[in-house]
Amino acid sequence: MSAPTSAHPWLPDQGDGTYRNPVLHADYSDPDAIRVGDTYWMTASSFTATPGLPILRSRDLVNWELVNHAIRQVPHASYAAVRPGCGVWAPSIRHHAGLFWIFFPMPDEGIYVTTAADPLGEWCEPWLLQAAKGWIDPCPFWDADGSAWLFHAFANSRSGKRDRIHVRPMSPDGRQLLGEGVEIIHAPHHPYLEGPKLHQRDGWYYVMAPGGGVPTGWQVAFRSRCITGPYEEKIVLETGSTTINGPHQGAFVDTPTGEWWFLHFQDLSAFGRIVHLQPVVWPTGAEWPQVGVDLDGNGVGEPVASAKNALLVPGAPRFAPATSDDFDAPKLGLQWQWQGNHAPAWADLTARAGWLRLVAQPANVERLDMNAHLLLQKFPARTFTVSTLIEVPDAVEGGVDVFAGLVVVGGGASACIAVKSAPEGRRLVCRLGDVNVLDWPVMAGTIHLRVRVGADGSCVFGYAGPKGIFAELPNVFVAQEGGWMGAKVGLFASGEAGYADFDHFNLSATFSEAVTQRAHEDAQRPLREADAP
Repeated sequence: MSAPTSAHPWLPDQGDGTYRNPVLHADYSDPDAIRVGDTYWMTASSFTATPGLPILRSRDLVNWELVNHAIRQVPHASYAAVRPGCGVWAPSIRHHAGLFWIFFPMPDEGIYVTTAADPLGEWCEPWLLQAAKGWIDPCPFWDADGSAWLFHAFANSRSGKRDRIHVRPMSPDGRQLLGEGVEIIHAPHHPYLEGPKLHQRDGWYYVMAPGGGVPTGWQVAFRSRCITGPYEEKIVLETGSTTINGPHQGAFVDTPTGEWWFLHFQDLSAFGRIVHLQPVVWPTGAEWPQVGVDLDGNGVGEPVASAKNALLVPGAPRFAPATSDDFDAPKLGLQWQWQGNHAPAWADLTARAGWLRLVAQPANVERLDMNAHLLLQKFPARTFTVSTLIEVPDAVEGGVDVFAGLVVVGGGASACIAVKSAPEGRRLVCRLGDVNVLDWPVMAGTIHLRVRVGADGSCVFGYAGPKGIFAELPNVFVAQEGGWMGAKVGLFASGEAGYADFDHFNLSATFSEAVTQRAHEDAQRPLREADAP
């Protein structure tokens, strides 16, 4: 029997026409968004995770739902292995000539493009627009005269260049570049300048781009009457007196009634690059946007913690991308991603009704985080709890071990609480990094596992003891950011053969005080093998 799903642990819509930041408290790095009619569509970096290039939809820029992915696999065979920090970097999404377009960079391979007539349907197989080392953050632009252009930045780690924006002529079908183009911006005073997004307004071309680096940077607007420059500049958003560090890369979008907003990310270490929403005003007669609120009066906007939004309907349903999964659907929820390119046969939702069966895959047991077969999702809030119910069959014939359970991955390390089924019997194992802090024999049957995540990224694992009450281990694993991504939580099954079944994945903001108190009391006394499930 599946556990009921819980309310989402973070909802930005306050129900009264206002919202609180972030509007997405999850690692949607390098967000880009567009409006088509009265609907907003967003995508974000996905690095080595598959499926990749998430597609999110909203009617009000605050309540977002995850509705699709644009790519099934990372389009290069090398991503059958986990390659931290590589893969799909900052994309751009656009709507042109009746199609949705996503241009995305893979800094070791080049610039790719995929399109769809319907963003909810199948996106075409990505094509390689340009093989290149270190070209990043591409943004296409189709001008009124029929010409097409590609803007991009450079990754110093691959190209030896930085703080530069280049524009190149492109065929309108996005199939080839038509020349070398020109470098339109070189701004070493905005170190690590990247993420260009082009907009046109009142006869001006605006290139919006973040500078100063991810944790501590700012947003710059560049403008010119000619697409190839020269461009003048103004910083339009900075941390200032707020606690919202490095308001970084994102998207300027308008509403059907002519208002403007800016979606950007904030780097929150283990919790990833979470998405904020800032009001934007174009003052009458002014050629620079006012982003956020100028709290200190220096002419540069600062991020807001909350604001009114005329698109919000007071009392309307509030929502966020899904987290919990009862595994009753015929396919995995869209919140799930594998750690690298995957095989469909790794997960089975038909072998046992209402359960997810993970088929064990050969593993790097010393570095669990380096295995593509981990089934993971983003941290969805600053504090939350995950619980699951696992059943691992007896060791398969031939004496092959199956090791399966609940895992947290972050900062180039992992921690898990898992069941190991071996010829000598089952054992309950908790491994923090490369150290086993628990290794007890357990009975056959189902076992409840849990992890609680705190606001500092601390992860405390637990299991249901003989009385059905969760007991927590005294050891703590602190998740960290790793490879441009925040930490993730999920499930796994490792081994040369065999499988593990999971009845549910329940993610909640809190759990009952009574259970919390009993778990706390259990955690205060020494754990004994008699406490094993």
